[in-house]
Formats: sequence, C-alpha cells, structure tokens
Amino acid sequence: MIRINLLPHRAAKRALKKREFNFLLLGTVIAAAAAWYLGKLYLDEQISAQQRRNDLLVAETKKLDGQIEEIKKLKEQTAQLLARKQVVETLQVNRAASVKLLDQLVRQLPDGVYLKAIKQTGNKINMVGFAQSNARVSTLMRNLESSPYLTSAELVEIKAVTERNQRLNEFSLNISLKGLEDPNAVKAAAGGAPPAPTAAPSSREKVMQAITK
Repeated sequence: MIRINLLPHRAAKRALKKREFNFLLLGTVIAAAAAWYLGKLYLDEQISAQQRRNDLLVAETKKLDGQIEEIKKLKEQTAQLLARKQVVETLQVNRAASVKLLDQLVRQLPDGVYLKAIKQTGNKINMVGFAQSNARVSTLMRNLESSPYLTSAELVEIKAVTERNQRLNEFSLNISLKGLEDPNAVKAAAGGAPPAPTAAPSSREKVMQAITK
C-alpha cells in the first residue's frame, strides 16, 4: 500500500526549523546559565581570597600595634632610667663640688674673717660673715676670684655691727662654682633667654664704696 504525505512540504520544514531554534535557544540559555554560575564561583573565590588577605592584614596590624605599645613602654622605661642616671650623676657632681667649696673656703679665707652662714643654690653660693675691717673683705674677694673653682665674687652688703663687745663689719657676698651647671640657667635657656639685666657696679666698686662710707 502506498502512503501519501498530505502535509504541506513548507509547513514541515517550518516546524523542523522551529524545533531546531527551540533547541538552540535552550542550549544558549543553559550555556549562559553555566557561564554565569562559573563566573559567580570565580568571583566568590576572589572575594574569599581578598577577605583572607584583609583578615591577615588586620591580624598583622594588631600585632604591630602591640609591638609599638611595647616599644613605647621600653622608651618610657629608658627615659626614666636615663633621668635617674642623670640625677645620680648630678648628685655626685654636687657632692664633689661641695667638697671643693669647703676646701677652697678654708684655703682662701684670710685672717680676721669669720663665716657665719653659707647657703648654696645650684652653682650660686651666698656667704655671710664678719670681718675685722673692710680691707679683709676685699682680700677675701680677691682670694675667691683667684680660686680655680670659684668665680664671680660679688659683694651684696657690708655694715658695721657690734658682736661680743667687738666692733666688726658684717658682710654678705655671692660667688659661683665653676663647672657646675646652674638649673635656673638651664630652665631659662629651655624656655627662652631672660631679659638682659641692667648694668650693676662691679665687686671692687662695691668694696670701694663700702670702704669710703
């Protein structure tokens, strides 16, 4: 028996192309979905890797912060130790300076001069005493100026007094120790130079003025 296809030839071809198009569209959608999924996996992996690097950087930063704090503490401890060392050295210098001062006073004190009080502030020393005459005070100041450890002898005051029924001259003078740093001068240098003092009469002029009175 002979079979005869009654469907139109063009309609059959159109249906075939439509099926091919549907398969192609489906394949494209599947391929696009696969590409999207693979891209998402890649991006997720990149994000995870970057997050791991960020976490590592944060951990290293915290570690460095801890080390910086330790360094700061060590610096503070070092500064405290240096300050204590400076204090000890200053005490040693001042102790030696005090010994030199007493030795020089014994050596430079002329006859007829007696010391009543000695006060030291830094490298400045104030002496109060009695002398049998103004000339003895002048001799004392010359002796102090010639000392290798003392300098800047300056007469503050001299006046006639009666001590134990004796007519004496009570004097007050200032001297400076050589080689001993004055804390006030250091403070002034750190905070700015102090204003220049007005001109004052020299020690010799003061002695001469006191003698002529």
